[in-house]
Amino acid sequence: MSDAPSTPPSAQPYGPNRPGQTSGWGAIPPQPPLPPTGKPSRRRAWLTHGATAFVALVIGAAMGGGGGSGSTADSTRPGPAVTVTKTADALAPEPAATVTAKVTVTPKPAKDPGPAASVAGDGMYLVGEDMNAGTYKTAGPADSAIPNCYWARLKDASGEFDAIITNGNAQGQTRVTVRKGEYFQTSGCETWKKVG
Repeated sequence: MSDAPSTPPSAQPYGPNRPGQTSGWGAIPPQPPLPPTGKPSRRRAWLTHGATAFVALVIGAAMGGGGGSGSTADSTRPGPAVTVTKTADALAPEPAATVTAKVTVTPKPAKDPGPAASVAGDGMYLVGEDMNAGTYKTAGPADSAIPNCYWARLKDASGEFDAIITNGNAQGQTRVTVRKGEYFQTSGCETWKKVG
């Protein structure tokens, strides 16, 4: 066992040429470091936390995404699902297809309108087929240059003089009553309209 030093540590010589020391005995001994006062400075806290976060980021990136080249395990995994939506305006219009179809339509037979209730224009009309039986009225001649409205009731369409039942020339408004089966002939008159 070694003996305890005979002089206190502060009295021991420290060798020449140390800063703050004049010569061997009586020099100021070195001071121990001061204990921490409590809180570290803000700058030091930010540096510590920032460095820790950076190291964690680097380690995480190396573990999670490092297998790019030559890794067959990652290349067999399906990629993430991606949904792409396109509007109709962004697409080029496609030409419409031409479809030709032959359709046969059989129209329903139209209702027979029956005989007309008015007669317009020159001609010979069969009462009961071309026009209704009854009393007709006209305003008179259609042409004012040669004012003549001829009408005739006929028993047949032969055109013979003895086929005339009655006839007349109207210079103004006139009325004629015709019966079913007769023919009615008109020339140069306004429209004949049934009034009774």
